[in-house]
Amino acid sequence: MINVKVKKLTNTAKLPTYGSKEAACCDLYADIPSGETIGIRPHETIKIGTGLSIEPPEGYCAMIYARSGIATKHGLRPANCTGICDSDYRGECIVAIHHDTEATQYIDNGMRIAQLMFVPYVQANFEEVDSLSDTERGSGGFGSTGTK
Repeated sequence: MINVKVKKLTNTAKLPTYGSKEAACCDLYADIPSGETIGIRPHETIKIGTGLSIEPPEGYCAMIYARSGIATKHGLRPANCTGICDSDYRGECIVAIHHDTEATQYIDNGMRIAQLMFVPYVQANFEEVDSLSDTERGSGGFGSTGTK
């Protein structure tokens, strides 16, 4: 387990919570200080704040993913599919939510809108070369390893 510093930016912000003892991700909650319900029209993308800033430990980032329930039941997901909060970002965690269905959907204050996972990362040192090593796959791209 790692320690993550969290700063509430509003009085209505809710700290992330884990749904079970072994959950890989914690839930992020919509923070709508006005208390108003926000409607998302079909195929629209809106930004929903969480009212939180986080400080992942050095060497970690926080990855924002869709919650399966809100995605399958309401057609709502992060617009960029996976959001990233770098360890040096100190702004509000905002989730850009995209709506994939044909009926307006609604976000209420305190609604679980996404999930957050802390992941270690390694930065790369890029070395420009004239050629790469040969492999059996080579440059075979999409579908080149079979369809089953």
